Amino acid sequence: MTQTKVPVIFDLDGTLVDPAGGITGGISAALREMGLPVPEQAVLNSMVGPKLSDSLLNLAGVPADVVDETIDRYRRHYKETGIGQSKLYPGVFELLEYFAETGRPVAVATQKPQSIARLVLAHHRIADFFVSIRGAADDESVGANTAPGKVEIVGAALADLQSQPAVMVGDRYQDVAGAMANGLDCIGVSWGFAPDGELEDAGAVAVVQTALELRTRIEELDAVRATALSEVQNDGSL
Repeated sequence: MTQTKVPVIFDLDGTLVDPAGGITGGISAALREMGLPVPEQAVLNSMVGPKLSDSLLNLAGVPADVVDETIDRYRRHYKETGIGQSKLYPGVFELLEYFAETGRPVAVATQKPQSIARLVLAHHRIADFFVSIRGAADDESVGANTAPGKVEIVGAALADLQSQPAVMVGDRYQDVAGAMANGLDCIGVSWGFAPDGELEDAGAVAVVQTALELRTRIEELDAVRATALSEVQNDGSL
């Protein structure tokens, strides 16, 4: 039986790339420049993943009228030093390389602005592995109410893949919610920024500990999908 490769949509920060303080350090620097208090590290860590303007407002307590300037300052720090601080999680490059060699389509769906996501992926020499790279709008300002959220970003990546079902891989509850809203399962990764139990409570079908375990889980989905397709084809021939 020929197995069908299930496409995979990856989150970026906390899933493929360890920001290694590049994001939280940039946020801290921006807040200090603005004369605003810097939250404790646990709060800063929780700001990795969601839309930045929402996190600044709701988690860091930044006044709405200075959020846009704070984002501008953060972006400057991130581009100057943050991207260089980031690193791939163990086994990620090898996993993506293996998927490319075996013909599995992969995409990225991140709430990081799309142009910056491309810079990060190019910096780590993995951009060419992806059929699609989808992210948030470059305008992260408070007034950008029409900016796509995780649900829309995952949907755009899924449309680019032109395949159903795919599977989402992420490290936060937003990834699980974005997947489920598009009719997809989500596999959580333990090495990201989710507090204990968050991914399971959100509805992740599994939470893996290593890139190799992630590969195994996805290949199990291949077998399930191939069996289902074979049964459909056999029913149609009766």
